[in-house]
Amino acid sequence: MSRRDGFRFEYDPGVLRFGSGSVDDLADELARQGFDRALLVCGSTVGNSPAVIDPVTEGLGDRLGGVFAETTTKKRLATAVEGTEAMDAHDADVLVALGGGSSLDVAKVISVLDAADRDPAAIGREFEERGTISIPSGSLAPIVAIPTTLAGADLSTVAGVTAAPDGGLVDAPTSGGVGDPRLMPGAIVYDPALVATTPKSILAASAMNGFDKGIETLYARTATPVTDATAMRGLGLLRDGLRRLGDEGPTEDVLEPVLEGTMVVQYGISRPGETTLSIVHAFGHGLTRSYDVQQGAAHGVVAPHVLRYLFEEVDGRRDLLADALGVGDAADRAEAIVDAVADVRDALDLPARLRDVDGPEPDEFPAVAEAILEDSFVANAPAGLEPTQEAIEAVLEDAY
Repeated sequence: MSRRDGFRFEYDPGVLRFGSGSVDDLADELARQGFDRALLVCGSTVGNSPAVIDPVTEGLGDRLGGVFAETTTKKRLATAVEGTEAMDAHDADVLVALGGGSSLDVAKVISVLDAADRDPAAIGREFEERGTISIPSGSLAPIVAIPTTLAGADLSTVAGVTAAPDGGLVDAPTSGGVGDPRLMPGAIVYDPALVATTPKSILAASAMNGFDKGIETLYARTATPVTDATAMRGLGLLRDGLRRLGDEGPTEDVLEPVLEGTMVVQYGISRPGETTLSIVHAFGHGLTRSYDVQQGAAHGVVAPHVLRYLFEEVDGRRDLLADALGVGDAADRAEAIVDAVADVRDALDLPARLRDVDGPEPDEFPAVAEAILEDSFVANAPAGLEPTQEAIEAVLEDAY
């Protein structure tokens, strides 16, 4: 992208609150935004972990209406239906999503279903047919996000969701999502003390996903000078902070710059009608939608190989990337970038080969490559990069 290129940047993020102990002021934030009763949405592990949930319930105080601790990494549509019922039962007017991206995604779907006020069977039929759910006009139930991982799924207007026949809403396994500017959380609370309660292994895997958001934001076709600035600042914090996380483990001191970096790299990447997520995330989707591979682990395996392929084909704004990753003085900036990304992965002790995760075998690569090519994020690949089935399969083979 040349600096002579014009661009349009439309972005309306929620209120950002940052700092250890910031969840203590949740009731104040809800009051400022005019919310009275919150339904706290989280997974069962978080719901049964006093070190995580107690500071949040105490921070909400009298504004806590109830707790819905039923989300899972599958992000089931049936769970969102149950969440809508819980919202009605507790007379809640705001959803507070606590945990990883799964809880936030389910909360967004709950918000959509609450506004739709439709029969769950009809919603299931639509989702199976279209891979999405119609979002009515008017207001949606607001959301407050409290992330406890580093995936960077907070400042987003989209959510993924799946459905399976055992949930009673679809006849065949279905995956898809919803998206609308109204799904941007009204507030996002980043509390390093709370994130420090998350096990290192979970933080490490999620961190790779967040780290790659910054990488992709710099070379995506939808990049802007605004997102250049935020991505570079965030990557500068993450490149050292994630290595330190790998060495020292999750403490408030270690996590403060890491959480700040995660917040900054995602600022501006999810905008009405476009995103800066690109080909690495398309690979991640292709590997995780059909296989039992954690998203961050998939990113750790494929990101260096995808970047090497990308740099063989196009410039990929390697000068900006190299500066952001602290390797601007390298003779071969492309290879230095690949090495820097691999170094972060290795510092986080994530798998380096596709054969070491529960992913596809080589005879399945053609089907995976086809799914990757069909992913919408491929459209955001750098200008001049035109991925082919053969090229995608070659990247998977190198990663294996």
